[in-house]
This record gives sequence, C-alpha cells and structure tokens, in this order.
Amino acid sequence: MERELFCKGFTWGFFSRRGELLTEAAEASMKRLHANGLNWICIPVNAWQETFASTTVFSHYARTQTDAEIEHAVKMAKLLGMKVCLKPMVNCLDGAWRARIDFPTEECGYWEKWFKSYTQFMLHYAKMAEMLGCEMLCTGCEMYGMDKQAEQCRKLIQDVRACFSGIIMHNINHGDELRFKWLSDVDVIGISAYYPVTTPEQSGIETMRESWKKVIARLEECHEKYGKPIMFAEVGVRNEHGCSMFPWEYHYRTEEPFDEQEQSDFYETAMEATWDIPWFCGYFWWDWKATLPSEEEAKLNRDFTVYGKLAEQTLRKWYTKD
Repeated sequence: MERELFCKGFTWGFFSRRGELLTEAAEASMKRLHANGLNWICIPVNAWQETFASTTVFSHYARTQTDAEIEHAVKMAKLLGMKVCLKPMVNCLDGAWRARIDFPTEECGYWEKWFKSYTQFMLHYAKMAEMLGCEMLCTGCEMYGMDKQAEQCRKLIQDVRACFSGIIMHNINHGDELRFKWLSDVDVIGISAYYPVTTPEQSGIETMRESWKKVIARLEECHEKYGKPIMFAEVGVRNEHGCSMFPWEYHYRTEEPFDEQEQSDFYETAMEATWDIPWFCGYFWWDWKATLPSEEEAKLNRDFTVYGKLAEQTLRKWYTKD
C-alpha cells in the first residue's frame, strides 16, 4: 500500500451537535476545508459510555450524530471529490479521557462485556462505511486500555474485515508506537502525533525541525516492527504561545499571548519532516468545525482549528503543491 495511499486530510465535525451536519453551515464549512487541497476527510461519529469503568457503549440522543447525518456528510465529501475515513469514537460522560477506559481485574469478565458492546458499536459503523463506500475505517482512537487486550483486539479486526472491505486504520497515541504486537493485523497504523517539539529553553522553527528528526526515527522503528505504513491520524496544535511544548493540551492559558506563527511553524515542520517518506501515508489534522464563525471571530479563539489563521495558508501551500 504505502505510497499508493497519501492522505492530504483533516478531521471535520468532531463533537458536532445532533442535526448540525445537515445544515447549510456544515456544507459551507466542508467546502471551505476542501478548498485547501484535501483529497481525504476524516468524519468522526461520537458514542459514549457513562464512566471510564463502564462496560456499555451507547448512542446519546443529544450528542451522537445520527446515521442520516453521517450519510449526508459522507455524500457531501464524495461530491467534492474526497475519500472518506469514518472514525467512530467512544468518549466518557464523566469527562475521563478514553485512554483511561480500563478495569482492575479480569476475573469478573469486564473486558469481555466491554468488547461485546464495543464490537457491536464498531460493526454498525463498519457496515455503514461499506454501504456508503468509505475508503477507510478507524477502529479505535487513543484507547490504551483496550489496546492492551491483544487477542480481543485481533478478534475485533477480524470481525470488522468480515463486513468492511476498505482500509482498516487503528489510531494509537504518541508514545505507544512499539507497545501493541497486534497492530500488524491492521492496514495502517495511525498515530495521534501530539509530539512536543520545543522546550522552555529551546523554541522556534529550527528547534522544531530537530525535534521532528527524533520523532521520525521512532516512527521508522514502528514501521519496521509491524511492516505497516504510518500516518498521523491526529496531529495539530493551538495558536497559543508555547503550545508546541505540549500540543495535546486543549485547555486555554489566557495568560499566554496568541501565536499564529508557532501554530503555523508546527504545521510547516511536521509536513516538511514526513512528506517524502515512502512508508508515511498522510495526515488527518485536528480539527475543523462543522459550523464556522467569521474569520474575525476565528482569530480570537485559541482552538486547534486553523480556519482563518496563518496555519491555514501553510496547510494550503503543502496540500496544493505538485
């Protein structure tokens, strides 16, 4: 596969409100995103469980996108000429990060119950992805607790393959590149690439360039271990000074100034470091809203979105290059 696949992509519509993807605003948002040169789009759909220790995954009537919305979004993307990765994602209503979903013991069959529910959830969207002609399906995102369950994960991938004929990508977190032996079962290893590329003592674009070299060495180990292409299934940083020290941070630090240049430099150096690597197959940058504010308002937020910011120009420069 490898360079047969190269995703000039972005994640679109995460945590959209129910009904939002059917609006004219959502259509305008996707068209603006596509104009940056995308050939792929990642469409997440959010399901929930009560707490990090719950065993039931469910659809939330107010917070899970409907099947009709997902179908509409996929069809919009295809009309624009983009390929689609469908990304079903589990979140916890208690606010716990999904990587914390875990159980203290195997004795009571907690993981067996959880995987039964999660598999039903994933197969619903695998069948939908097949029906809608999605080219890729993501089978999990930053699920460290889940990813430790090797045999059950292998069974999940086997079950998904029985009803989905496209590319299966699994999204692990940065730092987990060499931890899970079963990753050889998927087609593409996706990484949430929130790698720190500056420090309080060393910052700026040249520091970022040197830091990405170390990241690439780690990614190459991952590729060689599993024999699979690698992509950044999530990657990005907010437009706030110092954010490249901890790109995963989503809490605003209002005492720090806005910094569109630092956000743009992160984009520039990440793509510069990975663009021509034969085993690297692209990006789903994080994230682009289904409803966009005015560009003036966008410049006043500290969000991951690059809409209306300097980093959008950087993205377009790379995604539209020959």
